[in-house]
Amino acid sequence: MRRSMTVCFTSDIHGYFSNLDYASGKRIPSGYVNCIHSFPRDGNTLILDGGDILQGSPLTYWRYSGGADVECFPAKIMNLAGVRFVTLGNHDFNYGVKPLREYLAALNAQCLCANVEGIPEVRKTALVTLENGLRVGLTGILTPFTPHWERPENLTGVRVLDSVSSAREALGELKAQGAEVTVCIAHCGFERDPITGAPLSDPAENQGYRICRELDFDILLTGHQHQARADINLCGTHTCQVSDRARHYARVDLTLEDTGETSVRSRIVESGDTPYPPARDYLAPLEAENAVFLDAPLGTLDRALPMQDRLTMALQGSDIANFINQVQLEVSGADISVTALGNNVKGFNRQVTVRDVVATYEFPNTLKTVRVTRKELKAALERCAEYFDTREGLRISEEFLLPAPQHFNYDFYSGIEVTLDLRKPLGQRVASIRYEGQELPEDKELKLCLNNYRATGAGGYPLYAQCPVLKEEPTEIAQLILDYVRLHRDIAVDSTHWLRVLGVPETKAAPFGEAL
Repeated sequence: MRRSMTVCFTSDIHGYFSNLDYASGKRIPSGYVNCIHSFPRDGNTLILDGGDILQGSPLTYWRYSGGADVECFPAKIMNLAGVRFVTLGNHDFNYGVKPLREYLAALNAQCLCANVEGIPEVRKTALVTLENGLRVGLTGILTPFTPHWERPENLTGVRVLDSVSSAREALGELKAQGAEVTVCIAHCGFERDPITGAPLSDPAENQGYRICRELDFDILLTGHQHQARADINLCGTHTCQVSDRARHYARVDLTLEDTGETSVRSRIVESGDTPYPPARDYLAPLEAENAVFLDAPLGTLDRALPMQDRLTMALQGSDIANFINQVQLEVSGADISVTALGNNVKGFNRQVTVRDVVATYEFPNTLKTVRVTRKELKAALERCAEYFDTREGLRISEEFLLPAPQHFNYDFYSGIEVTLDLRKPLGQRVASIRYEGQELPEDKELKLCLNNYRATGAGGYPLYAQCPVLKEEPTEIAQLILDYVRLHRDIAVDSTHWLRVLGVPETKAAPFGEAL
């Protein structure tokens, strides 16, 4: 008998359940409440999620930072959507194991993660029989890089195993149990382009290509890289990927013929501008409470700090970055500071609110102080200089835009005066590094504060992983900014231009990635 199934897949929601733009307060055609409106709801449809649920939006920051004593609304909304199975994302550990377990316990869905041990609510596999009798076997995997990024205290009692060997073992169990269709929900992306095979990322972080090459799942659903891809057949496995913030979902339709042959198609479905009524009504009072929290005034800056276009900030510096570095320097007592700006940055009004802070510094990062010399600083600055592509005028390098925008891998420094010369080849663009008015000697040691993500060497800065750690601040940087504004109230923002760029070619009218 011919039987069919549908999968609706989201991943990397990052707390964006609402269809609110938190910077403007306006409704937008995005967010989980809109995404789930068009989900089919029948006995032959599976609604799945690929992790990174709890962290990332001002709404979930409000709850998990201690600002709100409300029920676990992420689980409630997932339940209203009819989610059947989820896996874990690396950011789901950002608030620790206890809040994660609370979320999983409140879910009607079952959490599947074959390479995670130590969380009772997590299973390795599941076999479900659909209304038409089709037996579907499912498993999930988490990027094995998670312990590399996450604070050890947030992984207490948790073991993250090799993802490929764990997926292989889970696949064998599912086949032994009689699964007719096998599905892997992977919180990782593709280390190689699934079409061309060209390298894309560290193969220890993203392993989707390898899973398709070495294993024979019928369907591989991927996330983590925040890039939309659909309808790809890779080594006999049908695979797709969705972006972040519930901008859309992937719909996968599979048919199993009497002969045992399967046909699979997938497509990206935009979230649209119509919210799902039960979720909309549930969210409304939470959004109202959240708005009061977000719009509470904290203090005043001497000027507004608006977001500018990316090339302008990279060339001339950013007042937003100066302010964040100003906070980091006071908290750490370091000599110099470095920060990055996310892909989505609101900026600061003169009258600073919680909304300004959490919609500008979205990362769940903490602060570390490490010991550096000119050697490490020069290597890091040469990496920053790779942001500029001067082959045809001036544009942002594709390395920072593909396969998904990574503006957060361009760093802004305070405390050292840097000169870059774009006329020089890559790796030789740092012309000067001055500290306290003098060229920095090779042997002088400085204390540098930076976020814990960058301190691991992530983003193309492996040198930082080798630097001695002098101090660690366990409070998240967003909270440090909030505390700084509350403490000082009236703040003069550092206006120093720490960067000078020579040899800047004429900027093209529409540089690659300008809208990003």
